[in-house]
Amino acid sequence: MKKIVYIAGILMLACSTSVFAQGNEIDAYTLSNTELSGTARSMAMGGAFGALGGDISVLSTNPAGLGIYRSSEISGTFDLSTASSSTNWNGMKNNLSRTGFTLDNFGFQLYFPTGSDGGIMNWNLGFSFNRLKNFNRKYRMESNGQDFSLADYTASKASYIDERDLQYVKDEYDPYYNSNLSGQWLSVLGYEAGMFGNITGNGNNIYHNAFGRWNGDNWNISGPSSTMLAVTESGSVDEYNIGLGTNILNIVFLGTSLSFTEINYRMTSTYDEQFKSAPNMVGRVETDDLYLDNRLNTEGSAVSINVGAIVNLELLRLGVAYNSPRYYNMTDYYNADAGSYINGYDQPEAKSSTPNDSYSEYSFRSPDKWTFSAALLFGQFALVSADYELTNYGKMRFADRDGDDYGYEMNKDIKSDFSSSNALRLGVEVKVTPRLAIRAGYATQLSPMSDKLVNNDVEVMPSGTIPHFTTSSNAVNYYTLGFGYRFTPNIFMDFAYILRKYDGKAYAFSSTYYKDYDFDVISTPASLTSSSTRLALTLGYKF
Repeated sequence: MKKIVYIAGILMLACSTSVFAQGNEIDAYTLSNTELSGTARSMAMGGAFGALGGDISVLSTNPAGLGIYRSSEISGTFDLSTASSSTNWNGMKNNLSRTGFTLDNFGFQLYFPTGSDGGIMNWNLGFSFNRLKNFNRKYRMESNGQDFSLADYTASKASYIDERDLQYVKDEYDPYYNSNLSGQWLSVLGYEAGMFGNITGNGNNIYHNAFGRWNGDNWNISGPSSTMLAVTESGSVDEYNIGLGTNILNIVFLGTSLSFTEINYRMTSTYDEQFKSAPNMVGRVETDDLYLDNRLNTEGSAVSINVGAIVNLELLRLGVAYNSPRYYNMTDYYNADAGSYINGYDQPEAKSSTPNDSYSEYSFRSPDKWTFSAALLFGQFALVSADYELTNYGKMRFADRDGDDYGYEMNKDIKSDFSSSNALRLGVEVKVTPRLAIRAGYATQLSPMSDKLVNNDVEVMPSGTIPHFTTSSNAVNYYTLGFGYRFTPNIFMDFAYILRKYDGKAYAFSSTYYKDYDFDVISTPASLTSSSTRLALTLGYKF
């Protein structure tokens, strides 16, 4: 059974009493998926610069574009963005937004002409800082009731764990320091927080929601009368590139770049449920409740290489580029608190917290990318460009710090639940005057998630003590506009407006599919609509 295999894999990976299991397949996609980025000019044209070049953003995509430059240049891009999220959970709607101002792109390239009329015409050396992704997002989902509780989910996750291993005994035993349970801290947390117990008490290690009642012969579970999940995310994926490009006879342009990537992802979440308990002695209905608070900080760094080529056929340019996988060394820092209050119990309140300074160290490989590009140039008046990008997300991989992925059951889930994603970027630029150019673009990226993952027809394992996750079956779409103005032959400004939209589903916890448990937990998702608007301004100087 998949659950037993998963637990066994985690037990093999446990190497310290303070170490959690690292992220799940949804986390892999979160770390790998990037957004439209670069200079204001490139973003205003939908990011379709793979065959155009002459823009510092090409260091992240097709470094052959460095060879297009005929002068040296330095530029920086400032970004004002607002991210909004709307949820609808069983008819209850919520809207939240976040606004931020950042420096998202900075770079320079140096032009070295050879003075030759044949062969290699020039060499160009470039450096850039590029923010590949901004994690800033807030969403909140509320419902007037659910059939199943987080208590049901944590109880099902504890199956096949001996109840004695879950119980804290003062001065004798702390389950959080049992290395064999490091992959099941959500179960430990839920048990110590009073969310579930071994109701039959016959040692069969089958657990049930504690918010239920005996009907004389059986334990009847009770679903929550109200639920709430609030999630706040922040951080970014930042890339530093060093690249070299060359120009051969103004026909063939070749380039390569070395990229250093840093991830800093922060997440806090609060989950609450309330239950209506039976009337008390005076007939008043009392409220039972549970909560789960999570905090996560993920840090990582990686190295990768990009190579590319552009062929110039006068009116037509063709480009191809390969971006290697990013090989990350990752560290997750976790902290979680949970508790419950059940009226009528001798000790109605229970609380538990994970140990301080809990962490997980591992390595992660993102997928590689191929980009194929074409551009039509109509003299100095206008141009049209297109990029097609292919990324195989099924190649994402977790491993230990030595690169050994033995026992990482989630890699099988990734291979099964993710496929290749196709992205299309289109851009157009028209020069209204020698100094003023207007631009427009569109970009779309298809979701690589399988339908069974999107609809939670397979269980999504918790990430440490974090059970909630989001999925998307729809494409991410970008709609862009902008303009550029050259104040002098050396000083220029570019402006872009970028609208990003996508729809998905948000789950408070996963459904379960276990043959040997009394019942399956069915999780009802909220619809999630996310959008962001960005105003980007690039200031540059040519010399």
